[in-house]
Amino acid sequence: MSYFFNNFSPRQIHLIIFLIVGSLLGYAAYSMKILGLEPCTLCLTQQFFYCLIGISSFVAFLHNPKINFSKLYSIFLSLFALAGMWISGRQIWLQGLPEDEVPLCGPPLEYIIDVFPFADVINALFMGDGNCAEIPWQFLGLSMAGWSFVWFLVILILSLTAIFNSKPAS
Repeated sequence: MSYFFNNFSPRQIHLIIFLIVGSLLGYAAYSMKILGLEPCTLCLTQQFFYCLIGISSFVAFLHNPKINFSKLYSIFLSLFALAGMWISGRQIWLQGLPEDEVPLCGPPLEYIIDVFPFADVINALFMGDGNCAEIPWQFLGLSMAGWSFVWFLVILILSLTAIFNSKPAS
């Protein structure tokens, strides 16, 4: 895939990343509103990283910076994609645990935000609980967390391609 994108400028790659993320967040909204799927804490954290990637790629596209800033944008996109891969990987791991090893389900996120200190809220967002181990949706044998991992990997490859495609203007 990276070979195909070698013909694209970093600005075009940033636009492609933005369009991918927009589509993914649009499907997330569809799955919540139309399909009635409730996102767990790890799903919400993944959506947060998709938002960071989307905003950063859109700003990079609009800014159309010189080579150094273009690489900086792509480095941030890579870091956000790696963080998203870690979160979705954790959810995949939780989904693969035997039933007796799955952590207990915790209270809803709204309750955690209202009652617990900020550190506990962050822990809940990054570590997940038993709710994150449920698999309410699958496509081609992958759960939503599995597909999220794949899309974060695609974004990582695209952002690395943008770094290596950054050439000084001649």
